[in-house]
Amino acid sequence: MSDQPTRDEETMLARLSKPTSGVGTITAYLQRAIETGAYSEGDKLPPERQLAETFKAARSTVRRALDRLERDGLVSRRLGSGTFVGASAVAGQRPAGLVDELSPLQLIEARLAVEPFTARLAVLHATRRHLDDMDAILAKAEAAAHDKDEFSKWDGELHLLIARASANPLLISVYRQINHVRLHAQWDAMKEKILTPDVIDEYNRQHGGILRAIHVRDAQLAQALMAEHLEKARDDLLRAANP
Repeated sequence: MSDQPTRDEETMLARLSKPTSGVGTITAYLQRAIETGAYSEGDKLPPERQLAETFKAARSTVRRALDRLERDGLVSRRLGSGTFVGASAVAGQRPAGLVDELSPLQLIEARLAVEPFTARLAVLHATRRHLDDMDAILAKAEAAAHDKDEFSKWDGELHLLIARASANPLLISVYRQINHVRLHAQWDAMKEKILTPDVIDEYNRQHGGILRAIHVRDAQLAQALMAEHLEKARDDLLRAANP
């Protein structure tokens, strides 16, 4: 792969840029980019020089941020090749055909297998910061009732925050992959059929119930409501696929 950034990368990095950026800020931005699927498993990150220019930081600061991401298992750094997403990523390669092999229905089935228990763990481990962040993202999702793309973005962010609140690195990694698959063209096509304003309102109502259960530390209720939410998403998907 070329070291030159694509137009999408330039746009994303420009949006992330801040006048002054320390190690923590750079680490947080890149972590969020990876976790939300802006960079996928096996993708090559921009070179240190470009990141330093983007964040207006010294290359040594960027290097320390990448060191943190590597320690957390989010990236692997290969001498002479660059930095790649995933601790065991082969340079420049993504998991073979995974995105192309998964149907939207299979994605929902995988989420049903993972996310209800993830919500249960979030009840046990969520911090005040996690709860505040979830509330803020839910408010953004609720404001996007008439914008399918905007709602989808905040919906993915909300579910990712619940995964992060589980405090389980493997589950967080699994949800990063889920978000990557959700960006695929197959899901985009189904999204156009499924996400009416009424459906978005119902999803947000369900999101609100899940967050209230997490707030009051009711693990059983949070698990049940997440399963109910994903079952509805599965039913909506089946109706859209078989009108």
